[in-house]
Amino acid sequence: MPQSHAWPRRPLLAGIAALPLFAIRRARAEEPYVLGTLFPMAGPNAEYGTIFTAGAQMALAHIAEDKMLSRPIVLRAEDSQGTPQGGAVGMSKLVNVDHAIYVLVGFTGVSKAAAPIAARAKVILVNGGGVGPDLAGLSPYYWNVIPLAPDEIRTIVPYLASQNLRRLAFIYINDPFGNGVRQSLKAELAKVGGSVVIEDAILPTDQQFGAIAARIRDAKPDAVYFASYGAQQAEIIKQLRDSGITLPLVTYSGANIPSVETLPEAEGLVLTTQASALSSDDPVTQRFVRDWRAKYGTDPTAYNQNYYNAVRLFALLTASLEKAGKPVNGDTLRAELLARRRFPLVGGEGVFDDLCDISMKIVVNRVEKGKLVPLT
Repeated sequence: MPQSHAWPRRPLLAGIAALPLFAIRRARAEEPYVLGTLFPMAGPNAEYGTIFTAGAQMALAHIAEDKMLSRPIVLRAEDSQGTPQGGAVGMSKLVNVDHAIYVLVGFTGVSKAAAPIAARAKVILVNGGGVGPDLAGLSPYYWNVIPLAPDEIRTIVPYLASQNLRRLAFIYINDPFGNGVRQSLKAELAKVGGSVVIEDAILPTDQQFGAIAARIRDAKPDAVYFASYGAQQAEIIKQLRDSGITLPLVTYSGANIPSVETLPEAEGLVLTTQASALSSDDPVTQRFVRDWRAKYGTDPTAYNQNYYNAVRLFALLTASLEKAGKPVNGDTLRAELLARRRFPLVGGEGVFDDLCDISMKIVVNRVEKGKLVPLT
């Protein structure tokens, strides 16, 4: 019996050995590039995952239409659950099972858990959603296509001071993101003679904020700044307003999602976002906006733009590497990014620094009838 099992393998091996070298090379050349996504796809933060993924998918469609690469791209998705543990588990699978060479990530805690795994495997991680201050320089293989929280804080605090809003109540999630915002906010307030007069640390799972509202009333601040994300943001806004808090509410770009902006209680909310420049007349931006409106019937968010740009950046880098006959991996992608620095992206030219982070202007906005109206 052992012999009867063994003998059929020889003709198969001989057939493989007899394949022409060009046929083997062609088979390898047609293997797809594997890109991964590490987004929250279920639970209270699933809205972000849907928004992030939609931007990436439109970029993939445009890359295929333009035949930018010699090989197709396939997308492998893992649910980060918006947690560090989910980020570590998902990143391990993308690296070890899916063999992704370029992974899109969002959320500060997820990024910090996934980055060491990506760095060991020399896989590029690109963040278009997390804004924690310590995401800059997290790893040579970790890139940001979104401005980080210190940029937003440096913009919002002078604006608040110009409106005589220097004494702030501060509500923040007690995690790497929230604590980073806390540090930046206090430092910038000190520069304009302001301060945090009362602060409350919350958990990502907290849903009751009536007691916090009572403390805010007693402290009599000029405004309330909150640093949260996902569905919790809407609860904070609603419960503060329901508790009689009429002070200006202020936050960062995490509130740039439909479920927050269309909330009746969010009318007048002040928030910072990156300057999207969707009215730019460059062909990349025009095509993105035109196709987005045709497909979804609305304007894209900054998050849609960021993850479109993240995937387009991969295609631009890879096309250059293919043309030069170089392999496509984490080291060659990074070297190509640092050699070129400037890329035609949605919103205009994207410029990257030594840490592989993009530079963008920040805008202060107010929510009016469900839409953002720039104030600066």
